[in-house]
Amino acid sequence: MTDQKIETGQDPAISLAADDSAVSAPEPHRERILVIKLSALGDVILALGPFAAIRAAHPDAHITVLTTRPYVDLMKASGHFDSIAIDRRPKLSQPREVLALRRFLRNGRFDRVYDLQTSDRSGFYYQLFWPGPKPEWSGIARGCSHPHANPHRDSMHSIDRTAEQLHDAGISDVPLPYIQGPDIDLERFGIRSPFVLICPGGAPHRPAKRWPAERFGLLAKKLADYRLTPVLIGTDKESDVLKKIDQMCPKARNLMGRTDFLEIASLAARSVLTIGNDTGPMHIAAAAGAPSIVLFSRESDPKLSAPRGLSKDAVSIIRESDLRQLTVNRVMDEVRHRLDLAD
Repeated sequence: MTDQKIETGQDPAISLAADDSAVSAPEPHRERILVIKLSALGDVILALGPFAAIRAAHPDAHITVLTTRPYVDLMKASGHFDSIAIDRRPKLSQPREVLALRRFLRNGRFDRVYDLQTSDRSGFYYQLFWPGPKPEWSGIARGCSHPHANPHRDSMHSIDRTAEQLHDAGISDVPLPYIQGPDIDLERFGIRSPFVLICPGGAPHRPAKRWPAERFGLLAKKLADYRLTPVLIGTDKESDVLKKIDQMCPKARNLMGRTDFLEIASLAARSVLTIGNDTGPMHIAAAAGAPSIVLFSRESDPKLSAPRGLSKDAVSIIRESDLRQLTVNRVMDEVRHRLDLAD
């Protein structure tokens, strides 16, 4: 998988899309490509394979990615882009910012745009080229040159949908998402191997996607009984959940707020197993090659958005309509199966 990664040879330039310096002067005879991927974390990780495919299809092109600030380091680490432009996602009530974005798009003189966001917002960006010439455009914007016109696209898994979109644009070989974090010193985090990485958080506005903290705490205690170190990751916004688990299992290692996206990838790759809710870090873990167990509720459909690992059986899905009904024993049964542990 790493052999498919193409390095640009230098760090990409990073700038605001609203800044006139965001796009350098076009080089003679060098194709210019724009890739649009604005959010969210899980979707950005699922797009890593398409990023690699686009670079492989345009090996000599100058490729710019338009994204949002939280994902700059991921884009930079991917090695697929020559420059990174940060979209501040202006509202229509901000005409000056919209016009600045329009200048960025038009002055870029892009030969082709791959819209991997395929949202109403990114479709609107296509219209910002009016009344001038429009670049070739892969996406769902009305009137674009390479539309993904499958009427069932919204019923497809994100990976399959994007692969089909790129196929319609002439790119047929799309690898699975892959991410490699930096080398890390486990002692710096106070982690003893073997360890299980636990991702108990999730979007605060969708609490039904979260398995209760008390269940994660009981799970951590059972893992510790097998001499497996439970390692907790999450942000400060998930402090209540992480502290609850920490209190229930003193042998757990709480890394709240201490890991960025790339360090999560490194930790996941070193873990014997990663367990968590349907949330962005679990996509990172799967793309880093970690064996994973992902917990789904009725709030999301794994057929559309589940993480996909680097091998066929790398990711296990446990789904319960209401995660409050999911028992610790059921999750531990899958843990024992994955790690070949005795009862």
